[in-house]
Amino acid sequence: MLESVGALTGSPWIYVVVALSVLLDVFLPVLPSGVLVITAATAAAAGTSTVAADAAGAARHVTEVPSLLALILCAASASVLGDLVAYRLAWRGGARLDRAIARSRRLTSAQERLGAALSRGGGALVVIARFAPAGRSVVSLGAGASHRKVKEFLPWSAVAGVAWAGYSVGLGYFGAQWLGASWLGTAISVLALFVAGAFAALLMRRPAAAAAAAAATAAPVPTAS
Repeated sequence: MLESVGALTGSPWIYVVVALSVLLDVFLPVLPSGVLVITAATAAAAGTSTVAADAAGAARHVTEVPSLLALILCAASASVLGDLVAYRLAWRGGARLDRAIARSRRLTSAQERLGAALSRGGGALVVIARFAPAGRSVVSLGAGASHRKVKEFLPWSAVAGVAWAGYSVGLGYFGAQWLGASWLGTAISVLALFVAGAFAALLMRRPAAAAAAAAATAAPVPTAS
């Protein structure tokens, strides 16, 4: 993948490919959008060297790389746009989507916790979910299906998109700086992304476990009659 993406780094098409991957992975979480962003950042950090002639006719090297800032903005914007599309589709999903969510323990739990978190202004759950595997899909669909106000969801979605994009691009850039634009450097950067995802998934599960324990403790003890 590194060589394929590296061939695109001198072209604006790299932004299109990244944007489409990030936009669609809210519906297809199997898409390796994070891996693609890291690989693009790694290739950008390495640079693409070409030979050109200056005004005096002397050969000089010109480095053409995509802007890392533009890569962050591209990935973050596509992330927010994908969240909003999923949110709107879930909002208008009707009874069929409601039944689908009711059959899924994970979606039902996420919908309840998200509603409570957004009502308290604690939308950090949206940011954490952006790093968890399929967490972005669960949160965006849950927010729409529960008809949360867009002003409650959108700001946190933007923060989540910028945080995820900045982290992914930073992994690719610093991995290339420290380990070089090699498969080893890319693999370690991708591993760091997966570690963050596993930690985010753990954080998302902990409130649910705590709520279940609290409910069990508060449940009335039946008495013999």
